[in-house]
Amino acid sequence: MPGFPDHLISSQRRYGHFGTSPEGADSSTGDGAWKRFIRSLMTHCTASAILLALAASGPLQAPASPQIGVAPLNTPLPDPMEELVVVTRATPTTFFQTSDGRMGGLEYDLVARFAAVLGTRLRFVEAGSYADALARLRRGEAHMAAADIVATAALRQEFLFGPPYRRARQVLVKSGTAPNVASVATLESRRVAFSPESSADQHLRTGRPDLQLEAVTADHPEDALRALTEGRAEYAVTGAHLLDLARGAFPDLAQTLSVGPAEPVAWAFPRHGDPRLIKQARRFFNRVSEDGTLLQLMDRYYGHAKRLDTAAAVEFRDAVARRLPALRPAFEQAGRETGVDWRFLAALAFQESKWDPAATSPTGVRGLMMLTEETAIRMGVKDRTDPWESLRAGARYFRTLRDALPDRIREPDRSWLALAAYNQGLGHLEDARILAQRLGLDPDTWIHVRQALPLLAVEVHFSTLKHGYARGGEAMALTENVRAYYQALVALEPEVAKPALQAARDDARDRTEDEFEQPEALIL
Repeated sequence: MPGFPDHLISSQRRYGHFGTSPEGADSSTGDGAWKRFIRSLMTHCTASAILLALAASGPLQAPASPQIGVAPLNTPLPDPMEELVVVTRATPTTFFQTSDGRMGGLEYDLVARFAAVLGTRLRFVEAGSYADALARLRRGEAHMAAADIVATAALRQEFLFGPPYRRARQVLVKSGTAPNVASVATLESRRVAFSPESSADQHLRTGRPDLQLEAVTADHPEDALRALTEGRAEYAVTGAHLLDLARGAFPDLAQTLSVGPAEPVAWAFPRHGDPRLIKQARRFFNRVSEDGTLLQLMDRYYGHAKRLDTAAAVEFRDAVARRLPALRPAFEQAGRETGVDWRFLAALAFQESKWDPAATSPTGVRGLMMLTEETAIRMGVKDRTDPWESLRAGARYFRTLRDALPDRIREPDRSWLALAAYNQGLGHLEDARILAQRLGLDPDTWIHVRQALPLLAVEVHFSTLKHGYARGGEAMALTENVRAYYQALVALEPEVAKPALQAARDDARDRTEDEFEQPEALIL
């Protein structure tokens, strides 16, 4: 690529063909398209529930030519091996609209891959709440429920559950100056928000059946945090993973007590459901656990959650209030020009300069986007301290880096790898990917390249690589921090999104055949 001598990614010399991985390498990393950083979800999703990262990836692929159509409502369930009907909830941890109008979520991605393995069509039925999802399953409206369901002892008496894919731990959360709680007894007469559909009330009253607290009902565990941040409750009981996600935007939230033991989260099936489906689900989770797909999905949706400590989160939220309003029009314009979510650009700029147009590093990089003098010249920047010039150039530079990566690298890995290149250059990123491959890792996925980047500063490794020494750990840290700042900014500055069902129907209608990496999903 002319003008970018450090950014050529041709490896014919190493592999006998162009690209950075052998032709036989497994480089299927997801269902594609940048911008899958999350908007605000549906109207009932809370501001305090941090929206999760992009549609996910993995080595499981669907049939190449899915059939597109509309399934009739209120009809008997079809054979699940022909059409799989799944009830879910529209929440930040399950099923939501991404920033390009398509669908994402951990449950969505897992179910889509499951249907791909079965070779079946996929139809989602959206439930209004946790209880509604289970009620629909009881009434025979779906073959299974994938709705972040905790397999409690009570539910296991009524339903069959597949293998757990994670464990959920409920915690008592406080906000601001509310006193810490050393025991449940301290909650006497306090306003506590929790979802009646969870096991929170049962655990709170374990050993204290006479506990008198003022229950603030939340529609689902995500809404419990909203009641807390809006001042309707003094405490909230929610999942520890939801608290981790929320802290980036609401750093004054703090865990004060664990509530009950960790419990398994799994798909639910009717007790008299199709035994073939449960058997296939067990095989599926064995496979995605062994091949790394499950780990990769968990990292994509939760990997950034604990990146920011309280001090960093407070600093970011204060900057959003004080500095962002003046810069937001420029971020939005740069986003329109490059097709990159303006909040992603803002997150990158905050990581680079704390939104200070005059920022200067000891190495000589300057400005809002911390451009080197060489990069500024390439991008036509006359004054690196001019925030508009710096931002436009930084956004175009990031887009150039992302576009230079091999086409086989899917989103979101494509953008995360481009962030690392923004920090250290595509040449050093190429070295890290080659090193990842030498270590038996996938050079086209961030979760694996992230492990190789710090090794670029170790002589036994960098001495064998074309571009030599690099501060790869710095690139890794930058990428992870931008992920965290971006998710916090999405929660604080949500965009208006279409309702989930309409978005999903549009998603199915608008995709071309070669964009499908999962079966057609009909949402009813």
